This record gives sequence, C-alpha cells and structure tokens, in this order.
Amino acid sequence: MRAMIPFPEMSPEIFSVSVFGFELALRWYALAYIVGILIGWRIVVAALKRPTLWGSNGAPMTPRQCEDLLTWVIVGVIFGGRIGYVLFYQPGEYLSRPGDILKIWQGGMSFHGGLIGVIVAAWLVARKENLPKLRTADAMALGIWPGLLLGRIANFINAELWGRQTDLPWGVVFPGYNAQNCGQAAAEFCARHPSQLYEALLEGVVLGGVLLWAAWKRDALKFPGRSAGIFFAGYGLARFVVEFVRQPDAQFVTEGNPLGLAWHVSGYGLTMGQLLSLPMIVAGAWLISRSRRV
Repeated sequence: MRAMIPFPEMSPEIFSVSVFGFELALRWYALAYIVGILIGWRIVVAALKRPTLWGSNGAPMTPRQCEDLLTWVIVGVIFGGRIGYVLFYQPGEYLSRPGDILKIWQGGMSFHGGLIGVIVAAWLVARKENLPKLRTADAMALGIWPGLLLGRIANFINAELWGRQTDLPWGVVFPGYNAQNCGQAAAEFCARHPSQLYEALLEGVVLGGVLLWAAWKRDALKFPGRSAGIFFAGYGLARFVVEFVRQPDAQFVTEGNPLGLAWHVSGYGLTMGQLLSLPMIVAGAWLISRSRRV
C-alpha cells in the first residue's frame, strides 16, 4: 500500500462563542496574522535599539516611529492583499459582483497584493516622517518572515492552498471533495504535496534565518537596500520554486491548460504566482547589487 500521511484532526477555529445570536470565532489564520505581526515588530524594534548594526548614520527610525509605521503597514496588508487577489486572480468574478470585494471574511488574499500595499504605506509614512526609504525597507524586511511562517502553517491547518497530487511518502490526504478529486478510483485516497509547509520552511525559517544572520553577523544593515534585496529575492525564489508543486489556480485551468498556467505557449509557461514573483527576484538582485556599490 502506498505510504501517505492522513490529515490531522484540527479545526480552523480555536474557539467560538455565541453573543446575542451571532457566532464569534477566533481562527488560527487570524491568530497567525496577529502573532506574526507582533513578533516581527519586536524583532525590528530590537534592531533599532542597536545602533551599531546600522553604521555611522544610526537606525533609520525610532521605536515610536516604528509603532506608527506598523499601523499603516497593517492597513496596507489588508487592503493591498484583498485588492491584489481581486485584480490578479478573479477580476471577472468580482467585477460582476463588486459588493463581494469587501467580504474579506469569505477568504481571498494575495501576498503580492499585500506586499504592494505595504510598500505604498511605508513609502507614504517615510515621506511624511522624512525617513530614509531604503533603510526603512531594510528594517521592515527583518520583521516580515514570522507572519509568513505562521500564515503558511495556518493555511495548512485550514486545509487550503494544498499542492498537486504526489506519490511521495510525505504526501498528505487533505479533506474535502476538491482535495480528493484527483481522478483516482473511488476507494482510493489522493495524497498531495503539503505545499503550505514547504513555503513555511522556505519563506519563514530559511529566509528569516538568512535575514537575521545577515543583519546581526554580516553587517547587512550598514549597506542600504541589502536586507530588503535579500527579502525580495529570497521570497521570490522560494515562491517560484514551490509553485511547481502547488495546485494550480482553478480559474486558470482549462481542458487545454490542465496545469493552470497564467501564461503559456504549447503547454509550457508560468503560473500567476511565478509571474508575480519574477519582478521580486529582479528587484531583489538589483538592490543587493546596488548595496555593494554604496
């Protein structure tokens, strides 16, 4: 019998309570956002309190300014993530029902859209407070990975964003009709790549470790743009690679395009996640190269 791992018995909800007939629930996904943001904020503040990490010019902002920036970053994540999902993945569906765009609780967030929202929010705050933009981006890069790590784990708990079918022994049998609809015999199970955990490892553990090592051990923060470049290139590469085993976006799947490629020629091409990650890889490489000349 083929080896596979059954999906553990976990609920997306930590607990729920009924208040005046309304069900209020705390979900793992929401908790991941909250805890990830708090951990990331404390990492950035810890770096700001060590001026020796930043060279002769000192830290780019005060811990208080970091708190103000955090507020706008949260706004950028929410609005950018939602708008990005609508524009990148399902524009036709939401344009036909624009009222659904505001229904964030129904799911549908884009990391790349959230990143654009964060960049816009950070740029506006840096301009208003007269903060050095590249060094502010370096500080922010140190604090993003905890949210990515916990968010991907929450995706796994929610049994969403799973990968393609696999025969590997660590393939997971995710619940639900869509996850089990692999074209197999009715009595068989469909095991899939736990792509959420691949991303948690690469985008969270590995990328976070590299960023912290570069900042605390290799003086990366003394070179404006280097840490931001490491984040952009590192995330872009991690996402690009994992996309090869992620389940294709259903809206792009057709009879002639079973892999769900957003751009393709004769069956070869790139997914939407890969297309959106390519500019990040290029921008990251440029920032790293630029930091070497500063």
